[in-house]
Amino acid sequence: MSQHDNYRFQVNLGGMIDILSNHLYSSPKVYLRELLQNAVDAVTARRENEPLAEGSIKIDVTGAGGPATLTIQDNGIGLTEENIHEFLAVIGQSSKRSGDLLAQPTSFIGRFGIGLLSCFMVSDEIVVLTQSAKGGPSLEWRGKPDGTYSIRKLDTELTPGTRVFLRCKPGSEAYFEQEFLESSIYYYGALLPYPITLQTEQGFKQINEALPIWIKHPDMARSHKAEVLAWGERLLGDRFKDFIPLQTASGRTGGIAYILPQGVNLNAKRAHRVYLKNMLVSEKAENILPEWAFFVKCLIWSDELQLTASREHFYENDQLEEVRGELGEAIRSELMTMAELAPDRLQAIIGSHALSMKALAVEDEQFYRIIYRWLPFHSSIGQRELGELLQEHKHLYYTLTLDEYRQITHVAAAQSLVVVNGGYIYDYELMSRLPLVHNGAEVERLLPEDVSFTFTDLTAEERRNYYEATREADAVLQEFRTQVQLKRFKPSELPALYTLSKESSDLRSLELTREAATDLFSSVLGNLSAGLQNAGYATLYLNLDNPVISRLFQSGKNAILPIAIKMLYVNALMMGHYPMNRQELSVLNSGIIQFIDWGLSSKDHNGGTTV
Repeated sequence: MSQHDNYRFQVNLGGMIDILSNHLYSSPKVYLRELLQNAVDAVTARRENEPLAEGSIKIDVTGAGGPATLTIQDNGIGLTEENIHEFLAVIGQSSKRSGDLLAQPTSFIGRFGIGLLSCFMVSDEIVVLTQSAKGGPSLEWRGKPDGTYSIRKLDTELTPGTRVFLRCKPGSEAYFEQEFLESSIYYYGALLPYPITLQTEQGFKQINEALPIWIKHPDMARSHKAEVLAWGERLLGDRFKDFIPLQTASGRTGGIAYILPQGVNLNAKRAHRVYLKNMLVSEKAENILPEWAFFVKCLIWSDELQLTASREHFYENDQLEEVRGELGEAIRSELMTMAELAPDRLQAIIGSHALSMKALAVEDEQFYRIIYRWLPFHSSIGQRELGELLQEHKHLYYTLTLDEYRQITHVAAAQSLVVVNGGYIYDYELMSRLPLVHNGAEVERLLPEDVSFTFTDLTAEERRNYYEATREADAVLQEFRTQVQLKRFKPSELPALYTLSKESSDLRSLELTREAATDLFSSVLGNLSAGLQNAGYATLYLNLDNPVISRLFQSGKNAILPIAIKMLYVNALMMGHYPMNRQELSVLNSGIIQFIDWGLSSKDHNGGTTV
């Protein structure tokens, strides 16, 4: 049996600091957050043993004209020598640890025991003076970025708590300036429950304010509207006009969802400001609310979510999923209450954030039932709320795509058919579900080929008169797998309408893809399209009510008919927003040149030749 030697990993502290500054933390400025976290946790730990102890955190900056020194002092629980060896010298250990590092709920912010290392990003030495509230000597700990540290017992006894001293290293001066410290302390600690004061050579200042009562009781925010809106503007940077209080059933997560004053894109970042144990951990939290809630910007505070190692994001776990669901339900419930008690308020929100409301309505039929009448849709008679459309028209049509709508909107409007454009996100789904939430609603999907049922057939005499010309026109478009039908329809200004069956649409898509594909893939697509060849015919309807079409078919000028039919065909493709293949583009190009040539060659009314 071979002998095995066991070795211990060696940690390169300089390398760890590089990882912290360049990969784990977003900026060296987080050193201040880590110091605040440790101070708050120390005070919280002491108050668990001494409930009447009044916590405070003091920050002092000195050293004008030379390297600045920052001191942060708390009157928390302090450290014993055993604590120092265990928690300040072991990377990954945490003084807040109890049992499993991730699973145990605590009253503390920090959980990974690496926060103090972030101070090496701005200082070449960390000095800690500490006195444990449990007794024992006062101690000095000095740590350096090479991984060495020393401990010294002090001759004098300090008051319980901890002081951390950092001397600015070259290149980090900006992180010790008064303006940076004031803004960063408030940025991270605006909601911390203990007073934080800053002492500089310019004077003394308390940074954070006493917390308003609605922080602990979000339901009370409604009666403090002006104050809540002012906090939102200061912390989030926008001027809001409305908000929704948030709170989970446990009461351990709460917040304010501010209604954004303007509409936002569906793909916009959901950047919410989240506080864990009242300390800011992220201003870019994207996974704290449901996807549909992109019309709000939130302040959220919690003591139940689990941070990642950077302490800037949350683990995607069952706890976060539950909190996200409850916060989403709080927003949904408030909107439903508005529909009943304050419809004008809800209409104002829908006016700016219809897309968000539609996203929620797609997910929640009950919500859709309550708000559908205020949802705006684009239709053939303009932008209208769905309630207006239902009041004015018994039967509504809708399309599946924007292209379908563009292809038939003019014809449908002329036939007095009200068509809703279902090509925008969520609109098709909502229109198809409308009968489920509104009794008596008659809705029907309208395909481009369906509009032809309103067209007027030619008389028997007209069919005889135009038979030869129609047959010739039909033959011209056989190479495009399109048949020609002569009809009368409105509007008369529209000379032609191109429609596709499902099979011909599939065939056309395959053939367009083949043109841009590699030889191998083109061969595969060719095999797929072979089965659609027989069924894949489109229809070009020519409008005999249109003066140009009427003259073309009555003129008997067969020489111009083939090129005219081809040009009407490509014009109908463009009017319907159909992409054209190479053959059709060639027809368009040659047809334009040919008509220009005919025009230049024709004689003017004086018998001269146009030049």
